[in-house]
Amino acid sequence: MRNLLASCFALLSLSSLGQITFKPETTKKGEFYAHWGWNREWYNKSDIHFTGDNYDFYLRDVVAKDKPAEFDASTYFSPKNVTIPQYNFRIGYYFKNNYHLSLGIDHMKYVVQNGQTVKIDGTIDEVNNRYNGEYDNDDIKIRPGFLEMEHTDGLNYSNVELGRFDNLWQYKKVTLAVTEAVGIGVMYPKSDVHLFGNERHDEFHVAGFGANAQVGLNMKFWRHFYIQSEFRGGYVNMPNIRTTYSQADNAKQQFYYAQFNILAGAFWHLNKG
Repeated sequence: MRNLLASCFALLSLSSLGQITFKPETTKKGEFYAHWGWNREWYNKSDIHFTGDNYDFYLRDVVAKDKPAEFDASTYFSPKNVTIPQYNFRIGYYFKNNYHLSLGIDHMKYVVQNGQTVKIDGTIDEVNNRYNGEYDNDDIKIRPGFLEMEHTDGLNYSNVELGRFDNLWQYKKVTLAVTEAVGIGVMYPKSDVHLFGNERHDEFHVAGFGANAQVGLNMKFWRHFYIQSEFRGGYVNMPNIRTTYSQADNAKQQFYYAQFNILAGAFWHLNKG
């Protein structure tokens, strides 16, 4: 991630040497755009609160990672498999020359790492549960039989963004621009949770909300087609994670994330003139 940041800053610095001016495209207003691409995520440690009829406990500073699909052309480029990798899709409209509104989905994946030792606080008091007890900042290992948890189908963030677009540099039919945006949205995961060996819920559900900000570089070719790289930072708050089919069983967590995206898309006017 550090190398990617350095590359983007270097590109911006080189562009500034060419007497860059920030000038809006006079034809942007009324333009639509759409893009598709892939992402990687990095998550901070988070506390997860589990509640049920016979338990109420916290796991502290839980480590989780994303789960990118192994690269294969049939997975990343086949129409029937494009939703398998971690992906981003967005469609938007320029209501002014520099400003646009968009709707999108960030399909992320979040996997609690098996084998890690975390702190536990709270109570577990179920029939024939080997983990029954009162806990006060005790150590416990996350492993099958106790907890397996991931949002891999996925950690879905459906959002609306307000963005700005500024040209930096142009050479013949290639244009380089900077894009920024802020957004808010709904978390709609399909969570795979096995707590104490219970059957998972395994259905999409509204679990909470999110917010994000992003900055990126857009390179446009022949007026219509573009590739774009983005760095996004976000906040996720999910007070309603379904863990089993029992309505009484629930988990809560909140965390921050960093995301890097590579995207390809197109601009177009419905009515040019």
